[in-house]
Amino acid sequence: MLRRYGLNRFAAALFAGTLPLATPALAQEEASSAVASWINVDLATGYETRGAPAVAAGLPGWEVDRWGNVVRTVGSGAPHRVLACGLDAPAYAASQITEDGYLRVHRIGWGSDHPLWDQQHEAKPVRILTRQGPVVGVVARTNGHFAWQHRGTTTVTTEDELWIDVGAESAEEVRAAGIELLDPIVRQLPPWVLEGGQVAGPAAGRRAGCAVAAALGMGDGPETGALTVILSSQTVFGWVGLASAVTRMEDVDEVVILGDGTAEGSDGTWSPGGGLGAALADRGLDRVHRIEPTVGNAGAHLEWIAPQEIRALRDRAAQASGVTRDDGRWVGAPAPAQPEHTLADPGEDEIASLLDDFVDLYGASGHEWAVRRDLLARMPAWARERAIVDGIGNVIVEMGPEGEATHFMAHLDEVGYQVTEVASDGVVTLESLGGALSTAWEGETALLHFDPEDAPSTAGGDGGDLDPRWKEQSLRPGDVPAPLKGLFLQRTAPERRSDDQPMKAVFGLSGDELLRLGVRPGLQVTMFKDGTRMGAHRFVARGLDDRVGTIALLRALERINPEALAHRIVFSWSVHEEGGLLGAEAIARRYGATARRIYSVDTFVSSDTPLESPHFAYAALGAGPVLRAIESSGASPVSERDRVRRIAEGAGIPLQIGLTQGGTDGTRFTFRGAPNQGLSWPGRYSHSPGEVLDLRDVNRLVELIVNVANEGG
Repeated sequence: MLRRYGLNRFAAALFAGTLPLATPALAQEEASSAVASWINVDLATGYETRGAPAVAAGLPGWEVDRWGNVVRTVGSGAPHRVLACGLDAPAYAASQITEDGYLRVHRIGWGSDHPLWDQQHEAKPVRILTRQGPVVGVVARTNGHFAWQHRGTTTVTTEDELWIDVGAESAEEVRAAGIELLDPIVRQLPPWVLEGGQVAGPAAGRRAGCAVAAALGMGDGPETGALTVILSSQTVFGWVGLASAVTRMEDVDEVVILGDGTAEGSDGTWSPGGGLGAALADRGLDRVHRIEPTVGNAGAHLEWIAPQEIRALRDRAAQASGVTRDDGRWVGAPAPAQPEHTLADPGEDEIASLLDDFVDLYGASGHEWAVRRDLLARMPAWARERAIVDGIGNVIVEMGPEGEATHFMAHLDEVGYQVTEVASDGVVTLESLGGALSTAWEGETALLHFDPEDAPSTAGGDGGDLDPRWKEQSLRPGDVPAPLKGLFLQRTAPERRSDDQPMKAVFGLSGDELLRLGVRPGLQVTMFKDGTRMGAHRFVARGLDDRVGTIALLRALERINPEALAHRIVFSWSVHEEGGLLGAEAIARRYGATARRIYSVDTFVSSDTPLESPHFAYAALGAGPVLRAIESSGASPVSERDRVRRIAEGAGIPLQIGLTQGGTDGTRFTFRGAPNQGLSWPGRYSHSPGEVLDLRDVNRLVELIVNVANEGG
């Protein structure tokens, strides 16, 4: 896991919980890593007592009080100062468990007043923090292939429109997973540090304050007097935890609060009202010293804070707290608990493991080299030996006697972006590679990938030549260049679901620094992704379209005996599908005149969620693969549909039949005389960061491909 994030050894130790609690003065990078660990703590407002003991366990001398505050006092005597930060973070609570197995949500307290805070959770993985441990879920959203069909282009999503998918089919399954009403729900994100040291995540400003407060609390304290550091609970309800702690103190001379942060930052006095104001008044205080760090994207679900601001925040907090002997030590927060999954079926677990490996590969249209390399490496020896890689990067395996061929085709690429311009201030302008939903990418993690030096270019390729260097490069082991970590910027009108403004990203570096590192137009930019089991049979990841088709053909290839075939079969893995079916066009030019039929192995974007009309593109997850009978690019002949139905029925494979929008690679064959028939798996939330499938459907899809291929002509 750490390899994916590109973390240094300090960060690896920090997140693994092996870092000494107090380390010598550390570099900027290490301070950023420490702050990232605090951002990654799972503590929702009102539930601090569940997680605070784990935080305190890693901080010798700290205690947890009845409100879930984590507290330590250093020094003694007068003056007695209090330094406080907000330990909690904005979150949702499960407000309803529906009969069909979804969760409805409500914000805990005010949380954030950012107008798009709810909308920016759509299609994102989340963690439901149950008493038994975290459970993975994903926030539902309309499928990418027909996202505009049922919703306006200017609608701003509110919490009333959020549904949490936990991979369950009933309320009973939800409760069996340990989920209860009022369980808190938080984003699932890796610790994220940009190339320039900026730290990003939910409530980044608030949690940076706690990293600073914890570090100062582990020090020697002020030269004179005492300092009580309070990592406060229930901050979003008006600093309830802080007010409670102060009320029980014998004397308090001054209070310093590290706030959530604003776009400009601030440092000055504040007269709190409400319960906190009353508690302070009882101690003879009417004003506190409030320090607001400067944060980017303030109030959004993903804020960021620069390393120089982290240093400045620590200096300001130390000065305000009377700490003149700050030794620069940092303290890491414990890594959050990881969800556990019960093995439902060995076959499902094998598919999940293979999917996990393939979705970890990045390959936007035109940059499929990593996926192609892994595919060839995993092929049976006989298939790898006869595989060809054409002039545009398609992978093709022919088997069986000469004659008209039945083709099966999946695509290697995924949606993403590519660089078009690098500005002097480091802002990188992007253009879409495929149908990425901009509102699901804005304000999210970004990865800028470098192509290997020996990676052939697909630019201008037509698939006509069979340059052996393509296959040689694809079979050659080599290190994958580490990507640059950054953030997609939020556009000026992100509430619009359709906007002609280009997407942009930053990586914490200047334009000159990016250019020196080799950033140039044409490189791919993607979002961080990590496949995760969900529920008993489900899997969630970005890029399932069409990594599932890729591995389905691979698994089928392992089960086919090429010597036993009585007819010609061709398996193809195409490039540039999301970018305009360019790879499929090259394959169709090569084989179209001799193709008998083609089966496109791709996703069926199902409408089996509460956000979609069940009368359109409906196919239930877990009910078997889908025969794409009709799509916007055409309809398969009835005789071809009946053929697949007969084969599936004879093999005892459950088969669903549906219609949908969109098209597949096989459409490039239809005008050359070969009928195209989609063999698909039902999927939710297509082209989003949180696509969902049922592993049982993938196994049955593999079985269907094998049976159809063996029957042949």
